Amino acid sequence: MAIDSLPDSQFIEPSSTKIPKIKLVTMFRLGLFQMGLGIMSLLTLGVLNRLMIDELKVLPWIAAGAIAMHQFISPTRVWFGQMSDSKTIFGYHRTGFIWIGTALFTTISFIALQVIWQIGGSLQATGWSFQTYSWSAILALVFAFYGLALSASSTPFAALLVDISDEDNRSKLIGVVWSMLMVGIVLGAIISSKLLNRPELCGAEILAYNPSLTPPVADLAKLRTAINPLFVIMPAVVFGLSLLATVGIEKKFSRFALRSTATEREDKISFGKALKVLTANRQTGLFFSFLLVLTISLFMQDAIMEPYGGEVFGMCISETTKLNVPFGTGTLIGISGTGFLILPRLGKMKTTKVGCMAAAVCFGLIILSGFTANAGLLKASLLFFGFSAGILTAGATSLMLDLTAAETAGTFIGAWGLSQAMARGLATVFGGVILNLGKVIFDAPVLAYGLVFSLQAVGMVVAILLLGRVNVQEFRNNAKSAIASILENELD
Repeated sequence: MAIDSLPDSQFIEPSSTKIPKIKLVTMFRLGLFQMGLGIMSLLTLGVLNRLMIDELKVLPWIAAGAIAMHQFISPTRVWFGQMSDSKTIFGYHRTGFIWIGTALFTTISFIALQVIWQIGGSLQATGWSFQTYSWSAILALVFAFYGLALSASSTPFAALLVDISDEDNRSKLIGVVWSMLMVGIVLGAIISSKLLNRPELCGAEILAYNPSLTPPVADLAKLRTAINPLFVIMPAVVFGLSLLATVGIEKKFSRFALRSTATEREDKISFGKALKVLTANRQTGLFFSFLLVLTISLFMQDAIMEPYGGEVFGMCISETTKLNVPFGTGTLIGISGTGFLILPRLGKMKTTKVGCMAAAVCFGLIILSGFTANAGLLKASLLFFGFSAGILTAGATSLMLDLTAAETAGTFIGAWGLSQAMARGLATVFGGVILNLGKVIFDAPVLAYGLVFSLQAVGMVVAILLLGRVNVQEFRNNAKSAIASILENELD
């Protein structure tokens, strides 16, 4: 990938032999960072979302919209990617950004929880008043800062993966690192469910009977006592994992300098010029659109799966949190198996299409489980859905790195991250809004939730059609010409 996308006369291939190749153990070590992101994803979408919608009775579209703000801040990913290309922190292009960003988003997650308690208290005291809406707006702002910190760490980390890998080992690296994301979700779900598996946090026991309020409402004191420690312990663990994953990696394995086509690459490719490379390529726009549709279709259930388990299946908080275990396990198997077995045989395009088709089938099974009120079928469907998501994620991510020019790796990774993050934000909001709409149209909750899952299946089919128009070789040829042109202009 890197060689094909650079001017031949500028890339010095023999020098790369001076830098050691990463081993499998190092790949798993790098995956600890992704494992931390998986834990944080579980806390925000698995715990906070369920807490607001089911226990505190926050309107789904408001809860989903506030949480989605951390995705809508995603345009900063391009900026942070370019910053890590052109600037250093602690003497490193990627590592310093990763550490500072992680320290910030783990701290902000606890602040977000405290704002949610204020929303719950205001809602119980005054209903949907100006005060309640104000706290909701503050929560959205907090999640915007959370997204800013997340972008500052995750985009340089993805660029680091490009810097330290070569074409022959990149698919395995992606398989391992993204598998660890699912390990984090599974471990986070297991640990969180254990910490939250308390009799007073389920059913009638969680309700407080206040004569001035009808019907009874959730006991905020019980919830706060149980959930606050979770948002202290787990974020602290995530920060520790980030340090363990990245200390010394960039110094030992990065090929950043060798892949520069000028003595000081950051002086030659500015943010504006890097954006010209992005916009000069028709394939970039096509793949951007594919990622947008794929990600929206894949993640619309993020905002509603735990509430689905609570409202349709009568599950407690600890039980709905554990729904992430079959999904994460399936995704883990799908990603790891795809990177080592499926991708080398089917190729990136076919692998991604197969994953999309399988995911569409899974949404039908999830709807069927609701109609039959069969929790076992729901968990089996989530296992299969996770496996399908793993296949298409591994395929699409490997394809994404093929559509990345090494000269501006941070900027390209930021652009793909922008597409995915914006789409996840839209998916979260769409999930909440469509659920609200479904509840207006249908009396039965299962039909309202089924409307969301049906639209996801349709989106997967559209994603397959868009993918059929993507051409990697055309991208490489155009990107190579664009970069060469920019560098030539600098020399004139």
